[in-house]
Amino acid sequence: MKYMLNKQNNTYFRIYFVGIGGISMSALAKHCLSLGYSVGGSDVRESAQTEELRRLGAKISIGHAAGQSGDVDVYIVTSAVGEDNEEIKYARAHGIPVCTRTEAWAEAMRSFAHTIGVAGSHGKTTATAMIAHVLLSAKVPFAAHIGGEDLRLGNYYRSGQEYFVTESCEYKRNLLRMIPETAVLLNIDRDHMECYRDESDLVQTFGNFCAGAKRAAVCADDPRAASVPHAVSFGLEKGDYRAVKLRQVRECYRFIVEEGGAPLCAVRLRAVGRHHVYNALAAVAALRGYGFSGEEIGRGLASFVGVRRRFERIGFFQGAEAICDYAHHPREISAVLRCAEKRNKKKPVVVFQPHTYSRTKLLMSEFAEALARYRPIIYRTYAAREEYDAEGSARALSLHVPGSVYADTERELLLLLRRAVCPDDALLFLGAGDIYEIACRLIKR
Repeated sequence: MKYMLNKQNNTYFRIYFVGIGGISMSALAKHCLSLGYSVGGSDVRESAQTEELRRLGAKISIGHAAGQSGDVDVYIVTSAVGEDNEEIKYARAHGIPVCTRTEAWAEAMRSFAHTIGVAGSHGKTTATAMIAHVLLSAKVPFAAHIGGEDLRLGNYYRSGQEYFVTESCEYKRNLLRMIPETAVLLNIDRDHMECYRDESDLVQTFGNFCAGAKRAAVCADDPRAASVPHAVSFGLEKGDYRAVKLRQVRECYRFIVEEGGAPLCAVRLRAVGRHHVYNALAAVAALRGYGFSGEEIGRGLASFVGVRRRFERIGFFQGAEAICDYAHHPREISAVLRCAEKRNKKKPVVVFQPHTYSRTKLLMSEFAEALARYRPIIYRTYAAREEYDAEGSARALSLHVPGSVYADTERELLLLLRRAVCPDDALLFLGAGDIYEIACRLIKR
């Protein structure tokens, strides 16, 4: 590509982002700003990301009006934007190059000496952030593209051009367009299946991602991930890197990492949940390939506090502690609910917002099984990029979960919570849509 997002020459470019407020698009915009490019963009609404980008010098428009970009060199578009978008039609009509977000990230990562891509159905954001914290603690020049808000680093951080760590998402096979030097595979589960023929196609895609890298690290305890050809493995039960002497201290875990059966380092996690042990082991396996010491890795992992919307405490509602989590897949929901029960010694009050109709329809029985014991409030679907589908709607899910109730509006949700929540409860808001913003508003009331 010719847009030189890797800044290998002194050309000054004007870049315009359609959908600039998205978590990955805003990170890419920050990357371009850090390299000295002129950055502008648009989105459908104001957000914390658009406000931050303005402070950094980006020119942001709300709404997608044709021609509002002014004179620019390239448009970068998010996957949520279609060809019928007025700005995209304007760019096409005026001969302005249009580049996808994934193409732009792939171009940007070429200028780094070493690249690490973290793939898998669950845990990508946390594992990516953990790796970033080790790099930060080790004081090496790096950049990190994090698919969420790390509580210290945000969704993007850059101190130099030696290492680049990024999430590698399987949606629309995007991970195959960003093959890194080191591929990390956390797990494989049925998700984004609208993009794949079947499960074997999904597994093969992850396999191709790992095969394209110079080295790979995969989870030995996940049968589907372990079937992928790899150089090193990690796990609790088996693997080249194992967590042993695992113990829970309050809500978090401590353990010793063994490398080939010999002790490497002690790890003290500050993120809540046993599943984060796998994310930490993935970071160890990836970074040992570059010669980072056990001491450096252990120190960096200890500095990682967490990611926003990952078991994040946001306040209190009627005396009950309110926690938000991004869990939007049945396996993630089950993991979070186990954490909450261990912590509070009773079943939490659960609000779940399904994310996309296709995922809910495909995994309807799995969602129902994960939620069945909790009599949850199921809030209206966050459609994201999809058109309405009654068979995959939140209302349909509520009919499959005994004892659940459906809320279609924020006011309905508030009234249901006022009746359901007691001061000694734990209140969980789960989902990857706008339920986080809604929960924060309810807490403020």
